[in-house]
Amino acid sequence: MCVNAANIDKDLAWIVEQAHGDADITNTSAQIAQLALQGRHAQATLQRLCDMPLSIRYYRSAKGRVRGIAALISRTGYTGEDGFEIYCPAAQGPELWSHLMEAGAPYGIKPIGLGARDTLRLEMGYALYGNDLTADTSPLQAGLGWIVKLNKGDFIGRDALLKERAEGVTRRLVGLEMIDRGVARAHYHILVDGEVVGEMTSGTVSPSLHRSIGLGYVRTSHAKVGTPLQVDIRGKSAQARVASTPFYPSQVHKA
Repeated sequence: MCVNAANIDKDLAWIVEQAHGDADITNTSAQIAQLALQGRHAQATLQRLCDMPLSIRYYRSAKGRVRGIAALISRTGYTGEDGFEIYCPAAQGPELWSHLMEAGAPYGIKPIGLGARDTLRLEMGYALYGNDLTADTSPLQAGLGWIVKLNKGDFIGRDALLKERAEGVTRRLVGLEMIDRGVARAHYHILVDGEVVGEMTSGTVSPSLHRSIGLGYVRTSHAKVGTPLQVDIRGKSAQARVASTPFYPSQVHKA
């Protein structure tokens, strides 16, 4: 399992608490490095270093060697672009970094951090745990019902989700784009005619679209694309509307 890095201890404690029967649980986080290679030249860059053809489908993985380093290579990422997440022994992480930077130099490779990752995932409308996903949200509210298989047997939370689906979801995570000037940040109130109907969970200025976008939860009755809303930005009501996501077309390889 690859879990949110900031929640390793919390997630591990929950997994241990839920474990029953013959389960062997080991936390190997400190022993593994992960690097994400993302963008339209990701495959060409990585292929120069790999001992195998990178015909890996999206959401799939394979074991191979990257310039001799044993690695798990998955065609995944959180940027909306094609790319790979590469796992290797932690001690060889810096070496792998150097190989990737060298192989990607002809394509203009650049190191980026979480700030760039955050704008990229927001342009795709990807929810981030700790912002758009918390212990108080459900997959149905967050538009992630497609990853919950209610017809594949029992699991923790299934009864609650069946009940929520039967009664109707009362709020939904939606994309918002600003019409007025201003950036809608997390925890800003979302309004309709002065009444609070929701709350922003993420917001930024999109470098690709040159406008302010964000995600937030609103009452289901106000979740339809095109619905006019307002966002309370430091005491001033700024016009916005519900937008379809992704805000920016995906470049993910789906083969």
